[in-house]
Amino acid sequence: MQIDTVQQDPVTLPPRSVPGGWTTRGWLGAGSAAVLVLLLALTGCGVWVLAHATDVNERLTGRWSPALIASVRMESALINQETGIRGYGMTGKREFLEPYRDGVTQERAAAGELARLAEGDERATADLARVREHSERWQVTTARPVSESADPVVSAQQHTESGKATFDALRAALAGQQTHIEAERDRSLRDLEAARTLRNTVFTAIACVVIALIALAFAGLRRGVQIPLDRLRTDVQEIADGRFEHAIAPSGPADLRALAADVDGMRRRLAGELEFSDRARAQLAEQAAELRRSNEELEQFAYVASHDLQEPLRKVASFCQLLERRYADQLDDRAKQYIDFAVDGANRMQTLIGDLLAFSRVGRLHAEDADVSLETVLRRTTNSLAMAIEESGAVLTHDPLPTVHGDPAQLGVLLQNLISNAIKFRAPGTVPRIHLGAAGPVGGADGADGAEGVRPRWQFAVSDNGIGIGPEYAERIFVIFQRLHTRDTYPGNGIGLALCKKIVEYHGGSIAVDTDHTPGTRFVFTLPLAHADASTAGSEV
Repeated sequence: MQIDTVQQDPVTLPPRSVPGGWTTRGWLGAGSAAVLVLLLALTGCGVWVLAHATDVNERLTGRWSPALIASVRMESALINQETGIRGYGMTGKREFLEPYRDGVTQERAAAGELARLAEGDERATADLARVREHSERWQVTTARPVSESADPVVSAQQHTESGKATFDALRAALAGQQTHIEAERDRSLRDLEAARTLRNTVFTAIACVVIALIALAFAGLRRGVQIPLDRLRTDVQEIADGRFEHAIAPSGPADLRALAADVDGMRRRLAGELEFSDRARAQLAEQAAELRRSNEELEQFAYVASHDLQEPLRKVASFCQLLERRYADQLDDRAKQYIDFAVDGANRMQTLIGDLLAFSRVGRLHAEDADVSLETVLRRTTNSLAMAIEESGAVLTHDPLPTVHGDPAQLGVLLQNLISNAIKFRAPGTVPRIHLGAAGPVGGADGADGAEGVRPRWQFAVSDNGIGIGPEYAERIFVIFQRLHTRDTYPGNGIGLALCKKIVEYHGGSIAVDTDHTPGTRFVFTLPLAHADASTAGSEV
């Protein structure tokens, strides 16, 4: 029966269109650049605010507060001078000049400090100059004349009124100076408070902007990356669960949409291949049903061939032989020869039908695979061939034979055909010498030929010293009904080696002729290890 081969229609997809728009990298790059620019601007604003607050604080704590302190010290020094001069003028005792002299020193120090702090401020400089002018006038008109006079009491009485007026003017100048300094200090204090408020406001705004940027980045990543990826993951999970009709909707940036398009293209290709696979399985199921029907017909044919077809052949042979015996005196030699031809043809037809039945039943009927001792199988085979071995004088030797896994009946047919061929095709005038060798196990986890998963096998060889087989016939001899000799020279139907090949291949092995073996013929074949031995060999690899 001819079985049609399943042809696969190519699954074609339309060209993939590249989605336009920004990719995830583009969005991240643009967003990072914008955030960086904004952070730099906020940083610049913060630096300016800090610098402004530092400047205002420096004016307050480094200028006007020390200036007010120096002005108060200067006023205290002048008062000490005035007190010392007045006491000296009233008593004439020189110990009252000590406060005066200390006050002069303190005044000079405070004036120098004020001059340094007032540098760059015109009003503060003018106030200091005015105080110094009034101080110098008081020194000239009152303090020095009294302190240098021989009669300080009289001198003090003479300069009392003028000295009082001059010192009051000095006090007024000091008061004006201190008023101006306090005004500047209060203004600096207000500026400092404003700077602090501005600093707090700016840094609060910076913190709010940073928090808003973080929230915006999180929302953007969630909306632009996480949500599209979650959708893609959900769609892919749907497809992974076997729902290949579920389409993937692209979303998000361009690269994620391109990825979704690629996955959807793969889904469509898988759906197409799955559809083809379903069609192929359906077709294979139909072919399997057809094969089962064909096998049933073949079984029916085998039954008919083994019973109905052979019965007429037996009748033909029997009646031809009966005809020859009953009318032997009336038949000439030519008629007897014709009868012999008819009987021989009927017998050969019966033999041919039997061989065909045996060939067709290999691997289909009476298969009882088990661990089989080849020693036992060989002993039974030699018993079956005892007459042929004795008549030919054949010498049969063998190596220690292992246990293999297979059908004992078929293995017996295999050895019987190989040994009987060695006896049949012996060289004239030569005693047949036949040897059954065993080697192995070969193969393993990586297989004898390097193919992974090949089961370990025993290798056997049946060697003889017969007429041999030419290398050009090494493949032909395994073809059914192919003969290298005439039936008159060597009897047979040309099916024995084809049957051997089918039995070996049914057991997962191979058989071939060793064309390098001389003299005679050497058939090499492989058989699987017994299950226990195969497990041990697999664990050792």
